[in-house]
Amino acid sequence: MARRGEIHRTTGETDIRLMLDLDGEGRRSLELPVPFLKHMLDLFAKHGRFDLTVQATGDTEVDDHHTVEDIGICLGEAFARAVGDKRGIRRYGTRYAPMDETLARAVVDVSGRGMLVFRADFPMERVGIFSVELVEEFFRAFAHHAGVTLHLEVLYGRNAHHMVEGLFKAFAGALREAVLLDGPMEVPSTKGVL
Repeated sequence: MARRGEIHRTTGETDIRLMLDLDGEGRRSLELPVPFLKHMLDLFAKHGRFDLTVQATGDTEVDDHHTVEDIGICLGEAFARAVGDKRGIRRYGTRYAPMDETLARAVVDVSGRGMLVFRADFPMERVGIFSVELVEEFFRAFAHHAGVTLHLEVLYGRNAHHMVEGLFKAFAGALREAVLLDGPMEVPSTKGVL
C-alpha cells in the first residue's frame, strides 16, 4: 500500500507542486525561492526518512509569507492524502531534538483535528533574511491542513537558527513515529474513525 500524497496548488501568489512519501528513505528534491525554508525541509525529509519533492514559485518580491504558508498548506494536504484512513498507525509521536545549546520538543497526534500549540521565544526577528515569525505560520498551515494536533516548543536556546532547526528535526522525528505501521490494521481510536 503506497502512502504517498501529491498536491498541485496554484493561487495568485504561489504555484506549488509537492509530493510526500511517508515510507521513503529521506530522498528530497527541493526547488523553492526561500533558501532557509529549503534548508529546513531538507532536514525534515532526512530526519523523518520521508521522500519529499517540492517545486515552488511565489511572490517573494513582496515577502516570503505567502510562499512559506502555502508550502505548509501543501505539505499538510499531501500528508492527509498519504496517511489515508490511518489504519495501523501508532497515531502519537514525541521527539526531543538537541541542537547545540538548544533543546526542542515536538508532540504529534494524527487525530484528524488540526491544532497547533507553538511556544518559542526567538532572540531575534530574522535568521539571515528569513523572518522567524514565519516558522509558526508554516506549522499552523501544516497542522490545519494535515488534520494533526501538533505541540512544538523550544525548551531553551540562544541561537535562533538552532532553535528553528531543532523544531524541524523534532517535528520530523515525532511525525515519523506517529505514522509507523506497527499494530493491527485498524483505526487507533475507540470511535473507529479519526
